[in-house]
Amino acid sequence: MIVDCHVHVWEMPPIAPVGPTAPTWTSITEEAGPTELLVADMDANRVDAAVLVQSSGSTWDNTYVAESANADRGRFRSIGLVDPVDPDNASVAARWMDDFGMSGFRFHPDYYPDDAVLDVDRNGRMFKEIEKRSGIVKVHNRVGNVGQMAAIVGRYTGITWIIDHMMYPEPWMAGDGWTSYLPVLDLSRHPNVVMMISDVHNRSGEGFPFGDMHSVVMMAIDAFGIERCIWGTGYPGYLREKNGWISLADELRLVRQGFDWLTEGERGMLLGENAKRIYGF
Repeated sequence: MIVDCHVHVWEMPPIAPVGPTAPTWTSITEEAGPTELLVADMDANRVDAAVLVQSSGSTWDNTYVAESANADRGRFRSIGLVDPVDPDNASVAARWMDDFGMSGFRFHPDYYPDDAVLDVDRNGRMFKEIEKRSGIVKVHNRVGNVGQMAAIVGRYTGITWIIDHMMYPEPWMAGDGWTSYLPVLDLSRHPNVVMMISDVHNRSGEGFPFGDMHSVVMMAIDAFGIERCIWGTGYPGYLREKNGWISLADELRLVRQGFDWLTEGERGMLLGENAKRIYGF
């Protein structure tokens, strides 16, 4: 089974609202990236399932991704956004999970440079509600903000915490043996933390197969174990390359051919078998 664990899909008004979420988010969505475009891309590349992730430019209203996932539960799961500074976010999170079947939520600590959004008392009730439902929390930030995630994952062990996009290791970090990346790898000591191997191409300074990133991918897989690593991409259809990402065909080729140190069994785990277990496909 092939599962893409990270695809943004969205629509435009009047189908679904657009607008910023975090205070520092300034990008304005101008073109739809609908689920139908993703399905065509998946079918063309024989991808069986995907996790639909609410875009930061689509407001806090997760209805479109939730309903898209619910329309085909055999093929989709959904991850939403919840405002980390909303005092009522505990009940909001519970409602999205209970009434809309969302698997969990994504948080962006880097988007709040003057505030903590994970390791902060006010959000304890929200994380407890997610934990009660055995939910998933995806954390999207860079290496410098790893401390927020490190401080909280051991507190809510009933949550599966996912490190989005490997927390953006950069090739220049190889100069000191990836020492600055070690705090991210140290999260592997928590059995409820999962590493998402993704966005390798955008970090690399080389062409396919992005060899300057291979050593850190190997380190991540070694630290977490292949059974706690998943694979994800980014955008639906032609919007992948329009937004600076490689095609779905090349994303698959990177794992199948570029990561030539993996066994066939390990590739199967990375490309879908682990996600099947984590997301309950």
